[in-house]
Amino acid sequence: MGNKVLDRFAVILLLGLCVIWGLQQVAIKFALEGISPMMQAGLRSIGATILLCLWMRWRGIKIFERDGTEWWGLLASLLFSGEFLLLYWALEYTTTSRGVVFLYTSPFIVALGVHFFVPGERLRLFQVIGLCCAFGGIVVAFGDNGGAGDTLLGDMMALLAAVFWGATTVVIKASPQRMLRAERVLLYQLAGSAVALPLLSLAFGEAGVTSVTVPVIASMLFQIVMVAFVSYLAWFWLIHRYQASKISSFGFFSPLFGVFFGFLIMNEAITPVFIVALVLVAVGIYLVNKPQVVKQPVVDKSSLRES
Repeated sequence: MGNKVLDRFAVILLLGLCVIWGLQQVAIKFALEGISPMMQAGLRSIGATILLCLWMRWRGIKIFERDGTEWWGLLASLLFSGEFLLLYWALEYTTTSRGVVFLYTSPFIVALGVHFFVPGERLRLFQVIGLCCAFGGIVVAFGDNGGAGDTLLGDMMALLAAVFWGATTVVIKASPQRMLRAERVLLYQLAGSAVALPLLSLAFGEAGVTSVTVPVIASMLFQIVMVAFVSYLAWFWLIHRYQASKISSFGFFSPLFGVFFGFLIMNEAITPVFIVALVLVAVGIYLVNKPQVVKQPVVDKSSLRES
């Protein structure tokens, strides 16, 4: 992992990634007009897998290689598939704004998971406070749907998607997969979901691709190229180059951008109560990812001079 302090380029890139992830739910909503949820998620993974394989071949990285982490990779890919199956399904029943807030409770699942499964990583006071803030935000959000109708099923699916996302991260952190190159970790998840999701779509009897329009095509291209390929690779690049704790603290921007785009593009109503829920979740994300301050030992300069 990298240890560089964040510079201007890293900050701009991180904010750009948060904008992309905030727009993801809007893109999914647009594409749902012509492609059913599981098929849409599967097509996204297929396209991103092809792009990633081309990237790995160009960089000289082996695509097919027995690395001893195959079963862990399969588990991560199943969790990854479950996350996006639930997220795409959820957005048929809830708004993008609500979906993004519930989805970005994932860092709290990670914080709890690594506490129990990753040696040396324990919950700190700020993280406990952050978890309490997030829990309060979830309770407030469930109690207010802003006149959006019956969103409970979609909200629950988005929350469960966050659990799957967090579990995927914990599996990677707690298993030998943490030693692999970023491209291989991502390939396991994308390739596994590229197989699983279209098969599930067929098994459930989804309609599949029903309408090919410009908005649907544009939404799919955005999801494949910008979200599943470019943004994920950029994120892993940042993690390997800069201090991971400082990078993670930017996570609270994603739900903020997501709610903003839901309001701006989808014309979704944002109530004062929902803003309170959003702020609680965003503050919770920041506190959970707040870098730990390591106290430097005090050196007695006078004893150094005498020596």
